[in-house]
Order: sequence, then C-alpha cells, then structure tokens
Amino acid sequence: MQTTSILHPYGARRAALRNLLDAHRIPFLVVTKPVNIYYLTGFRGSAGAVMLGRDHQVLLVDPRYTLQAHDQAVGMEVAITRDGILATVAKMASRSGLPRAGFEDHHLAVSDFEFLRKEGRPSLRWVAAGGMVEELRAIKDAGEIEQIRRACGVTAAAFEETLRRVKPGVRELDLAAEIEHRMKKKGAEGPAFETIVASGQRAALPHGRASEKELQSGELVIFDLGAILGGYASDMTRTVFLGLPPRRVRRLYRAVLESQQQATAAATDGATAKAVDATARRVLQSYELARHFTHSTGHGVGLEIHEQPRIARSEKSRLRPSQVVTVEPGIYLEGFGGIRIEDTIVVGKDDPEVLTLASKDHWILD
Repeated sequence: MQTTSILHPYGARRAALRNLLDAHRIPFLVVTKPVNIYYLTGFRGSAGAVMLGRDHQVLLVDPRYTLQAHDQAVGMEVAITRDGILATVAKMASRSGLPRAGFEDHHLAVSDFEFLRKEGRPSLRWVAAGGMVEELRAIKDAGEIEQIRRACGVTAAAFEETLRRVKPGVRELDLAAEIEHRMKKKGAEGPAFETIVASGQRAALPHGRASEKELQSGELVIFDLGAILGGYASDMTRTVFLGLPPRRVRRLYRAVLESQQQATAAATDGATAKAVDATARRVLQSYELARHFTHSTGHGVGLEIHEQPRIARSEKSRLRPSQVVTVEPGIYLEGFGGIRIEDTIVVGKDDPEVLTLASKDHWILD
C-alpha cells in the first residue's frame, strides 16, 4: 500500500469522506461517477464503483480494467467482477448487514437505482447522498493547485503563440485547431472543452463554436480555451480587436476589464459567491451595460471544467481558501459582437492568485 502524500492524497480524501458520512449517519457510500472514483482512488477507468465506509474500501471493476485498477488504485482493495458492477454492489451491500447505504443520486440513473433496490436486501435503505464528494473536491490541495497552475500555463502559452496567426482571412476553425495542437505539443492531454473562437457578430454568442467564418478587419474576436493536464482543467477567455478600435469598442472593453478586475479582487476568503457576482454586475451597470451580461460570473474548476462553487446571483455560499474558480464577466450585443475576459484564480486568505497570465492589455491587433 502506498502512503498518502501530496502526490498520492487519496487516503486523506477517503478519510474526509468517511467523516462526512458519519456526520450524515450513512454507514457507507457507493460512488459511481468516474471523476469521483478517480478523486478517491487514482483509478482513471471509465467504469467501476467504489464502496466506502468505516469497514469498506473496495474498488469494483470488470475484467477489462484488472491491470489498470491494480496499477492506479492507491491503498484500495480491488475486486474484479464478471457479474456486472451494480449486481455485485447490490450483493455486497446486502451481505454487509448494515441498515443504510448512500448513493450518488445526481449521477446514478433511475433505472440503475431501481436495479439496486430490486437486487438488494429488502430491508436495506438507500439514501440519496449526491454531492458529498463534490463538496470535498471544491477545496483543492497543494498538488491539485499546482496541476491546475501548470494547465493554466499551457493554456496561456498556447494562446499567446497562436495570437501571432490572428489576422484577417484566417478561419475561426483553423485558429481553434492551432490552439489545441499547441496545447497538446506542450503536454496537455487535450482541450478541457471545445475551443471557442467567435468573431464579428458571432462574438455575441457566449458559447459560439468555431466556424468556417474568416476573420475580418474591424472585428472583435473572442477566444475561450482551456487545457487538461494530469486530469485537471484550466479555463481562460481573451478578446481581441483586429485593427484600430473605435471609441465605442474601447469603452466596451474597458468596462468588461474593470468588471473582471474588480470581481477578481472581491473573490476573497469569506466573500459570498453572489457578492462577487454582484461586483461584476455593478461595474457593468455603471457603464449601462449590465443588461448585456447574460450568464453567471464564474464557476469552480478542477477535475471537471464546471465544478462547485458557482459564482452567481443566487449563490449564498462563501468562498474558502484553496477553491479554484473562474471570473468571467462578458457583454453580448446582437448584431455587433461581444467581449468576455476570464481568468482562473485561486481564492486565498488575502488576495486571490491569478493562474491564467496571458496579457489582457495587448488586445489591439493592428
């Protein structure tokens, strides 16, 4: 068994989850979401289940993953089943003699849950426990933050290198492909999401996919990109202008930049998520632009590109040190275009740390 360390923190994560289970009086939890299984064990297969409690620490996989599970799962008993993962879970849960078992209701399909109930001991009560692992994942350890920092470095470098190719006549699709190629050349496993390149009027689409449209002089261009490195994601958005921007565009860019900077400064230990969101909107309102900001201010980033916490109007949760979140206000004007600026940051006890260090000042490409 490997010891827990910054490189292999899985034992500490499982111990923290057991404490949560004790607090909710759940004897053990069945974890079926692959990203949560990886977080708890180090196993990166696409199918399996973890049964975790005071007397349970088992990773169940089918024979396809025998070698991988034994190689990757840190400090876990590995059980290989040929009878189906859920059938084996139901059998083991029933034999445990425990009265209650938790399951990830936000991940497990209704049909799979009904199968567990049918195949298991009738007296066993299944308790919805979705979100427990995500609650733990919201606070990153030092190793996770370093991995995200590296992913952010790859993202920023790929963007800045690609920026030299941004000129009239180049297709959005070609720039997106160039960014993703450069991220992989720098060690990324791949893009964290489909790279967004949206120019001209298409920049008014917050999630506009790269198209065959060619860039033209006098246009805004939004780039939204992120890399996956060591399983961890990054997220960054920059907006540029081709040519010399008119006064209106300069004012719009200044408004979004101020909104992003002030919201970032507000993302400190103890601040409510909705207060950070309100800060971004308040700046845009001072420019009479708040109505054009049509999405939330940010979200958590880690093993998934969207995690807890959300930075949104209705979110009352308070930010805590070592949470990694995005701050990404934007404005979108139909028939004209859009501007969004986004960084991935680490919430600190004092000032947040910005991880995506690509320049936001050199946005004019003349």
